[in-house]
Amino acid sequence: MNIKLSDKIKNLEPSATLAMAAKARELKAKGEDIISLSLGEPDFSIPEFVKEAGIKAIQEDYHAYPPVDGFPEMKQAVSEKLKRDNNLDYKPSQIVISTGAKQALSNIAWALLNPGDEVILPCPYWVSYKDIAQLAGAVPVEVETSVESDFKMTAEQLEAAITPKTKMLMYSSPCNPSGSIYSKEELRALADVLQKHPQIVVVSDEIYEHINYTGRPHFSMAQFEDMFDRVIAVNGVSKAFSMTGWRIGYMAASEKIAQACTKNQGQVTSGANVIAQRASITALRAPVSKIRYMIDEFAERREIIFNLLNEIEGFKCNKPEGAFYVFPNISYYFGKTIKGTKIENASDFALFLLSEAKVATVTGEAFGNPNCIRFSYAASREEIEEAVKRIKTVLS
Repeated sequence: MNIKLSDKIKNLEPSATLAMAAKARELKAKGEDIISLSLGEPDFSIPEFVKEAGIKAIQEDYHAYPPVDGFPEMKQAVSEKLKRDNNLDYKPSQIVISTGAKQALSNIAWALLNPGDEVILPCPYWVSYKDIAQLAGAVPVEVETSVESDFKMTAEQLEAAITPKTKMLMYSSPCNPSGSIYSKEELRALADVLQKHPQIVVVSDEIYEHINYTGRPHFSMAQFEDMFDRVIAVNGVSKAFSMTGWRIGYMAASEKIAQACTKNQGQVTSGANVIAQRASITALRAPVSKIRYMIDEFAERREIIFNLLNEIEGFKCNKPEGAFYVFPNISYYFGKTIKGTKIENASDFALFLLSEAKVATVTGEAFGNPNCIRFSYAASREEIEEAVKRIKTVLS
């Protein structure tokens, strides 16, 4: 067959997290005892009250195509949630329901970016940001951070990265993969820079909003009155409600941007799954106390994995403030040969751990930081303890 693929798809990198998860599943299928700390997927069951809402929707015969931008009741539930949890006033007409937060991010990129536009990405960033920007024809501009700066971009770094071509800033807080959370004061410093550059739109990925160990309420840059019209808040039910496979995300923005994203979604997938939307209405209207047990368990696991990893020579960790990842710098091992394997970079190190320790992680190169690897602690305490024990053994 003489079929040629598009340059876009040929240049597109597969998702590193999904690729490592697939490799781990493949080894498990062959009988290997693999512990997977690669995927960002809560290991809890969906709360019973959410399951019941999904069952009720089936029994009530929800099956027809929904509105492209979501059921009115779903958009109203998002509006109420944003007011209750974030003190943000968005009308339902400013909200778009999508097939996961990833689709919301893609809708935004296609609606706002032209070829040659620049998108600032503080490193580390979630694996898909860079490729989403590139698929829209934009140019990613990576801003390097480190474990010493708690993986946060400063106002000075932001200012230095801005050019006349800058169109967008995209970041997550709490951050996947570092677990870092920008404080209100840190966001204000970034917003003060952005005030000098009115052409820049901010995409604030807040999917880990409720998985927060600081004791401080989550703060969104959209809460600054002078930034409200320029910030697009992206969120969903996957992480906080353990509803990853239900694929419901949402975004809140100005009506102009919301309408543009609806237009794009209408040509790509149309409306999101009807049963999942009905269940998500119930999830979003529930108080955060209903999912507190999951957050408390993640906090306990954070302590376990952070303390254990810090016992390993050459691992340098910041203490995550949110999400369920830890992102140690492991560059100490670069250039070393362990068990006959030469470690040149983070990808080599992650593959070495998979091969020798039977532990699946994700290389930091996928997140824009080649000195680190990501561990997910959305796994049982027993799995976490056994995984780190294995790693200590092969590295000693």
